[in-house]
Amino acid sequence: MADSNFIDYVKIYCASGNGGAGSTHLRRAKYVPKGGPDGGDGGRGGHIILRANPQMWTLIHLKYRKHIKAEHGGAGSGQLCKGKNGEDIYLDVPVGTVAKNAETGEILFELLEPGEERILVRGGRGGLGNNNFKSATNQTPRYSQPGEPGEEGWYILELKVLADVGLVGFPNAGKSTLLAAVSAAKPKIADYPFTTMEPNLGIVSYYDDKSFVMADIPGIIEGAHLGKGIGLRFLRHIERNSVLLFLIPADSPDPSREYEILLGELREYNPELLVKGRILAISKSDMLDEKAKGEIEDRLPQNVRHIFFSSLTGDNIRQLKDMLWDLLHENNG
Repeated sequence: MADSNFIDYVKIYCASGNGGAGSTHLRRAKYVPKGGPDGGDGGRGGHIILRANPQMWTLIHLKYRKHIKAEHGGAGSGQLCKGKNGEDIYLDVPVGTVAKNAETGEILFELLEPGEERILVRGGRGGLGNNNFKSATNQTPRYSQPGEPGEEGWYILELKVLADVGLVGFPNAGKSTLLAAVSAAKPKIADYPFTTMEPNLGIVSYYDDKSFVMADIPGIIEGAHLGKGIGLRFLRHIERNSVLLFLIPADSPDPSREYEILLGELREYNPELLVKGRILAISKSDMLDEKAKGEIEDRLPQNVRHIFFSSLTGDNIRQLKDMLWDLLHENNG
């Protein structure tokens, strides 16, 4: 994990720019000894702005950029000259990034649309020059406003992967093998637990140039919602999926119990996840004959659609795509 390019959590210190001071200036010219106030306003301090970039998929570029400070606004001057606004800092982040206050944990906003921009830290307003305070009874004000200070603090940026279908299962359930079989994604595949250490995305082609995005989430173990294994770190990625595809291998001792454990972990993490459409798929079904399939099918829960498939032989892969497409259409239609 230390050399992984996939970073989905960073904590950064941000400070916006202070507003520039307004000017206290009285107009003086050769033939205008008492020209009155002409002090200009101070410039606004620079904002720090998050921008959703669809070409990015990780927060690694911010991992070592811990302190980010925007430029201060310039002071106003005579002849009603306004101070220069501080330059804004734009931080490009992946679509699906959530910004939080690090001290309170409050969610400030989420970036869900490509190109969307939101101000993370707002720059201070510039102070008003003395020209703003003149009146019939005070024609020569000799005061102006200082600029407002900017904001500063620690902020957390979390990435939640955006995908139509999320693969949910214990380690070594065949999730990566399925993703490789139905898309051009090339996740690491091996016959031992926790092969997948970071989410992988693949575009699954369907009829008539249609497609949907599938995410391979690292394996969940019992107790993941309490921080066991590596499941807790990635459970949040499931929140963005429209449909959940539960994968249980054909050689599981008890597929029904395994499904209930997975469902329980999602329930403990976030009960709203159970509202999503879901399909139960028995992977590695090439290991089974018809009698064994029937015995497993008799023990499966009746309240969820299920299918047997094999990524190795391609058996029922097309039917699985059909089920996913139909369920996506139901949920998005």
